[in-house]
Amino acid sequence: MPHPLPASPFAHAAPAFSSLAERFRPVFAQIAAGALERERTRTLAHDAVALLRDAGFGALRVPHEHGGLGASASQLYALLIELGAADSNLPQILRAHFGFIERLHAEIAPSRRAPWLRLAAQGAIFGNAAMERGDGQLGRYRTTLAPDGAGGWRLDGEKYYSTGTLYADWIAVSATRTDDGSPAYVLVRADAAGVDRLDDWHGFGQRLSASGTTRFLDVAVPDEHVLSFSRTDPTTVTACFQLVHLATLAGIARAIERDAAAFVRRRKRVYSNGSAPTAAEDPLVQQVVGQLSGVAFVTQATVGAVAAKLDQVDTLRQRGEAVPDALLQDVELDASRAQVGMLDLVLGAAGRLFDVGGASALDAAHQLDRHWRNARTLASHNPAIYKARIVGDHAINGTAPTYYWSVGTRAA
Repeated sequence: MPHPLPASPFAHAAPAFSSLAERFRPVFAQIAAGALERERTRTLAHDAVALLRDAGFGALRVPHEHGGLGASASQLYALLIELGAADSNLPQILRAHFGFIERLHAEIAPSRRAPWLRLAAQGAIFGNAAMERGDGQLGRYRTTLAPDGAGGWRLDGEKYYSTGTLYADWIAVSATRTDDGSPAYVLVRADAAGVDRLDDWHGFGQRLSASGTTRFLDVAVPDEHVLSFSRTDPTTVTACFQLVHLATLAGIARAIERDAAAFVRRRKRVYSNGSAPTAAEDPLVQQVVGQLSGVAFVTQATVGAVAAKLDQVDTLRQRGEAVPDALLQDVELDASRAQVGMLDLVLGAAGRLFDVGGASALDAAHQLDRHWRNARTLASHNPAIYKARIVGDHAINGTAPTYYWSVGTRAA
Protein backbone atom coordinates (compact mmCIF):
# COMPACT_ATOMS: atom_id res chain seq x y z
CA MET A 1 0.00 0.00 0.00
CA PRO A 2 1.21 3.58 -0.56
CA HIS A 3 3.32 5.05 2.21
CA PRO A 4 2.44 8.70 3.05
CA LEU A 5 5.85 10.30 3.18
CA PRO A 6 5.90 14.05 3.85
CA ALA A 7 5.40 16.06 0.68
CA SER A 8 8.62 17.29 -0.90
CA PRO A 9 9.29 21.01 -1.26
CA PHE A 10 10.83 20.46 -4.72
CA ALA A 11 8.91 22.54 -7.23
CA HIS A 12 11.35 22.97 -10.12
CA ALA A 13 13.06 20.60 -12.49
CA ALA A 14 16.63 19.62 -11.72
CA PRO A 15 19.35 21.63 -13.47
CA ALA A 16 21.15 20.18 -16.48
CA PHE A 17 23.93 17.84 -15.41
CA SER A 18 26.30 19.64 -17.79
CA SER A 19 25.90 22.85 -15.78
CA LEU A 20 26.61 21.04 -12.53
CA ALA A 21 29.64 19.32 -14.04
CA GLU A 22 30.97 22.65 -15.34
CA ARG A 23 30.58 24.11 -11.86
CA PHE A 24 32.17 21.31 -9.83
CA ARG A 25 34.73 19.54 -12.01
CA PRO A 26 37.32 22.33 -11.62
CA VAL A 27 36.86 21.99 -7.84
CA PHE A 28 37.32 18.22 -8.07
CA ALA A 29 40.52 18.79 -10.06
CA GLN A 30 41.88 21.05 -7.30
CA ILE A 31 41.00 18.45 -4.70
CA ALA A 32 42.66 15.67 -6.72
CA ALA A 33 45.84 17.72 -7.06
CA GLY A 34 46.36 17.66 -3.29
CA ALA A 35 45.06 14.17 -2.55
CA LEU A 36 48.38 12.30 -2.52
CA GLU A 37 50.07 14.88 -0.29
CA ARG A 38 47.18 14.83 2.17
CA GLU A 39 47.34 11.03 2.23
CA ARG A 40 51.13 10.93 2.73
CA THR A 41 51.14 13.49 5.53
CA ARG A 42 47.70 12.70 6.99
CA THR A 43 46.69 16.32 6.63
CA LEU A 44 43.00 16.78 7.34
CA ALA A 45 41.02 17.92 4.31
CA HIS A 46 39.81 21.27 5.65
CA ASP A 47 40.93 23.09 2.50
CA ALA A 48 39.16 20.58 0.24
CA VAL A 49 35.93 20.81 2.26
CA ALA A 50 36.15 24.62 2.09
CA LEU A 51 36.44 24.45 -1.71
CA LEU A 52 33.29 22.33 -1.89
CA ARG A 53 31.43 24.56 0.57
CA ASP A 54 32.34 27.71 -1.35
CA ALA A 55 31.18 26.11 -4.61
CA GLY A 56 27.80 25.20 -3.09
CA PHE A 57 28.29 21.44 -3.21
CA GLY A 58 26.41 20.90 0.04
CA ALA A 59 23.38 22.65 -1.45
CA LEU A 60 22.98 20.15 -4.29
CA ARG A 61 19.88 18.47 -2.87
CA VAL A 62 18.38 21.63 -1.38
CA PRO A 63 15.37 22.81 -3.42
CA HIS A 64 15.55 26.06 -5.37
CA GLU A 65 12.95 27.72 -3.18
CA HIS A 66 15.26 27.37 -0.18
CA GLY A 67 18.28 28.70 -2.07
CA GLY A 68 19.76 25.38 -3.19
CA LEU A 69 20.65 23.85 -6.54
CA GLY A 70 17.72 21.43 -6.73
CA ALA A 71 19.76 18.54 -8.13
CA SER A 72 18.27 15.07 -8.57
CA ALA A 73 19.47 12.03 -6.66
CA SER A 74 21.07 10.65 -9.83
CA GLN A 75 23.00 13.88 -10.31
CA LEU A 76 24.20 13.89 -6.71
CA TYR A 77 25.53 10.34 -6.84
CA ALA A 78 27.14 10.83 -10.24
CA LEU A 79 29.02 13.81 -8.82
CA LEU A 80 29.95 11.88 -5.68
CA ILE A 81 31.54 9.22 -7.90
CA GLU A 82 33.67 11.91 -9.54
CA LEU A 83 34.55 13.38 -6.15
CA GLY A 84 35.44 9.90 -4.88
CA ALA A 85 37.81 9.46 -7.79
CA ALA A 86 39.50 12.73 -6.84
CA ASP A 87 39.78 11.85 -3.13
CA SER A 88 37.71 9.09 -1.58
CA ASN A 89 37.73 10.76 1.84
CA LEU A 90 35.54 13.61 0.62
CA PRO A 91 32.27 11.79 -0.17
CA GLN A 92 32.50 9.98 3.14
CA ILE A 93 33.10 13.27 4.97
CA LEU A 94 29.87 14.58 3.41
CA ARG A 95 27.88 11.36 3.85
CA ALA A 96 26.19 12.56 7.03
CA HIS A 97 25.38 15.87 5.38
CA PHE A 98 23.57 14.39 2.40
CA GLY A 99 21.95 11.77 4.62
CA PHE A 100 20.56 14.57 6.77
CA ILE A 101 19.18 16.40 3.73
CA GLU A 102 17.47 13.18 2.61
CA ARG A 103 16.04 12.69 6.10
CA LEU A 104 14.53 16.18 5.94
CA HIS A 105 12.81 15.32 2.65
CA ALA A 106 11.75 11.81 3.60
CA GLU A 107 10.99 11.78 7.29
CA ILE A 108 10.71 15.25 8.84
CA ALA A 109 7.47 17.21 8.85
CA PRO A 110 7.46 20.01 6.23
CA SER A 111 6.95 22.65 8.93
CA ARG A 112 10.31 21.70 10.54
CA ARG A 113 12.46 21.44 7.40
CA ALA A 114 12.83 24.98 6.12
CA PRO A 115 15.37 26.43 8.61
CA TRP A 116 17.76 23.52 8.09
CA LEU A 117 17.44 23.53 4.31
CA ARG A 118 18.19 27.26 4.28
CA LEU A 119 21.29 26.70 6.40
CA ALA A 120 22.52 24.02 3.98
CA ALA A 121 21.87 26.37 1.06
CA GLN A 122 23.98 29.01 2.82
CA GLY A 123 26.91 26.61 3.10
CA ALA A 124 26.42 24.86 6.44
CA ILE A 125 27.83 21.34 6.62
CA PHE A 126 26.09 18.76 8.82
CA GLY A 127 28.08 16.03 10.54
CA ASN A 128 27.17 12.84 12.34
CA ALA A 129 27.23 11.58 15.92
CA ALA A 130 25.12 8.44 16.07
CA MET A 131 27.18 5.36 16.93
CA GLU A 132 28.70 4.56 20.33
CA ARG A 133 31.56 2.24 21.25
CA GLY A 134 31.46 -0.40 23.94
CA ASP A 135 28.77 -2.70 25.20
CA GLY A 136 25.71 -0.49 25.16
CA GLN A 137 22.35 -2.14 24.71
CA LEU A 138 20.99 -2.67 21.20
CA GLY A 139 18.44 -0.04 20.27
CA ARG A 140 19.25 2.32 23.13
CA TYR A 141 21.74 5.20 23.19
CA ARG A 142 23.77 5.97 26.29
CA THR A 143 23.93 9.58 25.13
CA THR A 144 21.05 11.33 26.91
CA LEU A 145 18.80 14.31 26.24
CA ALA A 146 17.28 15.66 29.47
CA PRO A 147 14.73 18.47 30.00
CA ASP A 148 16.38 21.52 31.53
CA GLY A 149 13.22 22.78 33.24
CA ALA A 150 13.07 25.92 31.12
CA GLY A 151 11.61 24.54 27.89
CA GLY A 152 14.94 23.34 26.51
CA TRP A 153 17.23 20.34 26.86
CA ARG A 154 20.69 19.26 27.96
CA LEU A 155 22.74 16.77 25.94
CA ASP A 156 25.39 14.49 27.48
CA GLY A 157 27.31 11.57 26.05
CA GLU A 158 30.15 10.30 23.89
CA LYS A 159 30.07 9.09 20.28
CA TYR A 160 32.51 7.42 17.94
CA TYR A 161 32.53 6.93 14.14
CA SER A 162 31.54 10.62 13.99
CA THR A 163 32.34 10.81 10.30
CA GLY A 164 32.84 14.32 8.97
CA THR A 165 32.13 16.04 12.27
CA LEU A 166 35.55 17.73 12.51
CA TYR A 167 34.65 19.54 9.28
CA ALA A 168 31.01 20.28 10.17
CA ASP A 169 29.13 23.36 11.30
CA TRP A 170 26.26 21.35 12.80
CA ILE A 171 26.11 17.82 14.23
CA ALA A 172 23.11 15.49 14.03
CA VAL A 173 23.15 13.52 17.31
CA SER A 174 21.19 10.41 18.22
CA ALA A 175 20.26 10.25 21.90
CA THR A 176 17.80 8.79 24.40
CA ARG A 177 15.34 11.11 26.12
CA THR A 178 15.47 10.77 29.88
CA ASP A 179 11.82 11.78 30.35
CA ASP A 180 10.24 8.94 28.38
CA GLY A 181 13.09 6.73 27.13
CA SER A 182 12.33 7.39 23.47
CA PRO A 183 15.02 8.05 20.84
CA ALA A 184 15.78 11.68 19.98
CA TYR A 185 17.38 13.30 16.94
CA VAL A 186 19.19 16.45 18.00
CA LEU A 187 20.90 19.23 16.01
CA VAL A 188 23.82 20.86 17.82
CA ARG A 189 26.22 23.55 16.66
CA ALA A 190 29.68 22.03 16.29
CA ASP A 191 31.21 24.98 18.18
CA ALA A 192 28.64 24.99 21.00
CA ALA A 193 29.86 25.07 24.60
CA GLY A 194 30.40 21.53 25.84
CA VAL A 195 31.11 19.98 22.40
CA ASP A 196 34.54 18.38 22.00
CA ARG A 197 35.60 16.87 18.67
CA LEU A 198 38.68 14.63 18.54
CA ASP A 199 40.79 13.47 15.61
CA ASP A 200 41.33 9.95 16.95
CA TRP A 201 40.16 7.74 14.07
CA HIS A 202 42.71 4.91 13.93
CA GLY A 203 41.44 2.95 10.92
CA PHE A 204 44.04 2.08 8.29
CA GLY A 205 41.86 3.54 5.54
CA GLN A 206 39.77 6.67 4.99
CA ARG A 207 42.20 8.28 7.40
CA LEU A 208 41.06 11.83 6.71
CA SER A 209 37.33 11.20 7.17
CA ALA A 210 37.43 12.40 10.81
CA SER A 211 35.49 9.36 12.00
CA GLY A 212 36.58 9.62 15.62
CA THR A 213 35.17 10.71 18.98
CA THR A 214 32.70 13.49 19.72
CA ARG A 215 31.83 14.35 23.33
CA PHE A 216 28.87 16.31 24.63
CA LEU A 217 28.99 17.70 28.17
CA ASP A 218 25.86 19.50 29.39
CA VAL A 219 25.25 21.02 25.92
CA ALA A 220 22.26 23.38 25.82
CA VAL A 221 19.73 22.42 23.12
CA PRO A 222 16.68 24.58 22.22
CA ASP A 223 13.48 22.65 21.73
CA GLU A 224 13.29 23.58 18.04
CA HIS A 225 16.57 21.72 17.49
CA VAL A 226 15.02 18.40 18.53
CA LEU A 227 13.40 16.63 15.56
CA SER A 228 11.33 13.47 15.45
CA PHE A 229 10.56 10.84 12.83
CA SER A 230 9.15 7.35 12.62
CA ARG A 231 11.68 4.58 13.11
CA THR A 232 9.39 1.83 11.91
CA ASP A 233 8.09 2.96 8.51
CA PRO A 234 9.86 2.18 5.21
CA THR A 235 12.26 4.96 4.23
CA THR A 236 14.80 5.98 1.61
CA VAL A 237 17.27 7.26 4.20
CA THR A 238 19.08 3.98 4.88
CA ALA A 239 19.60 3.36 1.17
CA CYS A 240 20.87 6.90 0.65
CA PHE A 241 23.46 6.54 3.39
CA GLN A 242 24.60 3.22 1.89
CA LEU A 243 24.67 4.62 -1.62
CA VAL A 244 27.19 7.28 -0.59
CA HIS A 245 29.56 4.47 0.37
CA LEU A 246 28.87 2.73 -2.94
CA ALA A 247 29.41 5.93 -4.94
CA THR A 248 32.72 6.34 -3.12
CA LEU A 249 33.69 2.78 -4.02
CA ALA A 250 32.76 3.46 -7.65
CA GLY A 251 34.97 6.55 -7.47
CA ILE A 252 37.81 4.43 -6.12
CA ALA A 253 37.32 2.03 -9.05
CA ARG A 254 37.67 4.97 -11.44
CA ALA A 255 40.80 6.12 -9.63
CA ILE A 256 42.26 2.60 -9.87
CA GLU A 257 41.77 2.59 -13.63
CA ARG A 258 43.18 6.11 -13.92
CA ASP A 259 46.25 5.43 -11.80
CA ALA A 260 46.97 2.07 -13.46
CA ALA A 261 46.89 3.60 -16.94
CA ALA A 262 49.06 6.53 -15.83
CA PHE A 263 51.60 4.19 -14.23
CA VAL A 264 51.85 2.09 -17.40
CA ARG A 265 52.17 5.11 -19.70
CA ARG A 266 55.21 6.44 -17.88
CA ARG A 267 56.85 3.05 -17.18
CA LYS A 268 60.12 2.48 -19.07
CA ARG A 269 61.36 -0.77 -17.56
CA VAL A 270 60.17 -4.09 -18.98
CA TYR A 271 60.81 -7.75 -18.21
CA SER A 272 62.84 -9.99 -20.50
CA ASN A 273 59.96 -12.47 -20.38
CA GLY A 274 57.38 -9.80 -21.13
CA SER A 275 55.21 -9.63 -24.22
CA ALA A 276 56.21 -6.29 -25.80
CA PRO A 277 59.05 -3.77 -25.94
CA THR A 278 57.16 -1.39 -23.60
CA ALA A 279 54.62 -1.88 -20.83
CA ALA A 280 52.14 0.28 -22.72
CA GLU A 281 52.28 -2.11 -25.68
CA ASP A 282 52.16 -5.31 -23.63
CA PRO A 283 48.82 -7.07 -24.33
CA LEU A 284 48.80 -8.69 -20.89
CA VAL A 285 49.18 -5.32 -19.20
CA GLN A 286 46.55 -3.88 -21.50
CA GLN A 287 44.24 -6.72 -20.48
CA VAL A 288 44.65 -5.91 -16.79
CA VAL A 289 43.88 -2.24 -17.35
CA GLY A 290 40.89 -3.22 -19.47
CA GLN A 291 39.58 -5.38 -16.64
CA LEU A 292 40.02 -2.50 -14.20
CA SER A 293 38.10 -0.28 -16.61
CA GLY A 294 35.30 -2.84 -16.68
CA VAL A 295 35.01 -2.73 -12.89
CA ALA A 296 34.84 1.07 -12.97
CA PHE A 297 32.06 0.93 -15.58
CA VAL A 298 30.01 -1.73 -13.80
CA THR A 299 30.20 -0.06 -10.40
CA GLN A 300 29.25 3.34 -11.78
CA ALA A 301 26.31 1.82 -13.65
CA THR A 302 25.21 -0.02 -10.52
CA VAL A 303 25.16 3.15 -8.44
CA GLY A 304 23.25 4.88 -11.22
CA ALA A 305 20.62 2.14 -11.27
CA VAL A 306 19.88 2.56 -7.56
CA ALA A 307 19.90 6.34 -7.83
CA ALA A 308 17.34 6.11 -10.65
CA LYS A 309 14.93 4.45 -8.20
CA LEU A 310 15.47 7.38 -5.84
CA ASP A 311 14.57 9.70 -8.72
CA GLN A 312 11.26 7.83 -9.01
CA VAL A 313 10.60 8.53 -5.33
CA ASP A 314 11.43 12.21 -5.89
CA THR A 315 9.00 12.41 -8.79
CA LEU A 316 6.16 11.16 -6.61
CA ARG A 317 7.10 13.59 -3.85
CA GLN A 318 7.13 16.47 -6.30
CA ARG A 319 3.62 15.54 -7.41
CA GLY A 320 2.45 15.35 -3.80
CA GLU A 321 1.65 11.66 -4.26
CA ALA A 322 2.18 8.92 -1.70
CA VAL A 323 5.20 6.70 -2.32
CA PRO A 324 4.24 2.99 -2.49
CA ASP A 325 5.85 0.75 0.09
CA ALA A 326 6.84 -1.54 -2.79
CA LEU A 327 9.02 1.19 -4.31
CA LEU A 328 10.66 1.98 -0.97
CA GLN A 329 11.35 -1.72 -0.52
CA ASP A 330 12.87 -1.91 -4.00
CA VAL A 331 15.19 1.01 -3.21
CA GLU A 332 16.40 -0.58 0.02
CA LEU A 333 16.87 -4.03 -1.53
CA ASP A 334 18.61 -2.62 -4.60
CA ALA A 335 21.05 -0.69 -2.41
CA SER A 336 21.78 -3.92 -0.54
CA ARG A 337 22.16 -5.93 -3.76
CA ALA A 338 24.53 -3.27 -5.09
CA GLN A 339 26.59 -3.44 -1.93
CA VAL A 340 26.83 -7.22 -2.05
CA GLY A 341 27.70 -7.22 -5.76
CA MET A 342 30.21 -4.36 -5.81
CA LEU A 343 32.51 -5.03 -2.89
CA ASP A 344 34.47 -7.98 -4.26
CA LEU A 345 34.78 -6.27 -7.64
CA VAL A 346 36.36 -3.13 -6.23
CA LEU A 347 38.54 -4.93 -3.69
CA GLY A 348 39.73 -7.29 -6.41
CA ALA A 349 40.54 -4.39 -8.70
CA ALA A 350 42.48 -2.66 -5.93
CA GLY A 351 44.70 -5.75 -5.64
CA ARG A 352 44.89 -6.46 -9.37
CA LEU A 353 46.15 -2.92 -9.94
CA PHE A 354 49.63 -4.04 -8.89
CA ASP A 355 49.81 -6.52 -11.77
CA VAL A 356 50.60 -3.65 -14.14
CA GLY A 357 54.05 -3.12 -12.61
CA GLY A 358 56.77 -4.74 -10.58
CA ALA A 359 58.13 -3.71 -7.22
CA SER A 360 58.18 -0.07 -8.34
CA ALA A 361 54.38 -0.01 -8.07
CA LEU A 362 54.84 -0.53 -4.33
CA ASP A 363 56.73 2.72 -3.90
CA ALA A 364 54.99 4.73 -1.18
CA ALA A 365 55.33 7.82 -3.33
CA HIS A 366 52.55 6.49 -5.57
CA GLN A 367 50.23 5.69 -2.63
CA LEU A 368 48.57 3.01 -4.78
CA ASP A 369 47.85 0.99 -1.66
CA ARG A 370 45.41 3.67 -0.52
CA HIS A 371 42.82 2.37 -2.97
CA TRP A 372 42.67 -1.06 -1.31
CA ARG A 373 42.89 0.38 2.22
CA ASN A 374 40.11 2.87 1.55
CA ALA A 375 37.91 0.37 -0.28
CA ARG A 376 38.38 -2.22 2.46
CA THR A 377 37.44 0.37 5.10
CA LEU A 378 34.29 1.36 3.23
CA ALA A 379 33.40 -2.29 2.67
CA SER A 380 33.49 -2.89 6.43
CA HIS A 381 30.63 -0.49 7.10
CA ASN A 382 27.12 -1.95 7.41
CA PRO A 383 28.48 -5.49 7.01
CA ALA A 384 27.70 -6.96 3.62
CA ILE A 385 27.20 -10.46 5.03
CA TYR A 386 24.05 -9.25 6.79
CA LYS A 387 22.86 -7.35 3.73
CA ALA A 388 23.34 -10.51 1.67
CA ARG A 389 21.29 -12.49 4.20
CA ILE A 390 18.47 -9.94 4.04
CA VAL A 391 18.45 -10.04 0.24
CA GLY A 392 18.48 -13.84 0.29
CA ASP A 393 15.68 -14.00 2.87
CA HIS A 394 13.60 -11.73 0.67
CA ALA A 395 14.32 -13.80 -2.46
CA ILE A 396 13.40 -17.05 -0.73
CA ASN A 397 10.68 -16.04 1.72
CA GLY A 398 9.52 -12.60 0.63
CA THR A 399 10.68 -11.11 3.94
CA ALA A 400 10.75 -7.31 4.02
CA PRO A 401 14.13 -5.63 4.58
CA THR A 402 15.12 -3.86 7.77
CA TYR A 403 15.26 -0.07 7.40
CA TYR A 404 16.51 0.84 10.87
CA TRP A 405 19.11 -1.08 12.83
CA SER A 406 21.56 -0.47 15.63
CA VAL A 407 24.80 -1.84 17.09
CA GLY A 408 25.31 -2.99 20.67
CA THR A 409 24.86 -5.95 22.99
CA ARG A 410 21.61 -7.82 23.41
CA ALA A 411 19.83 -7.37 26.73
CA ALA A 412 20.02 -10.34 29.10
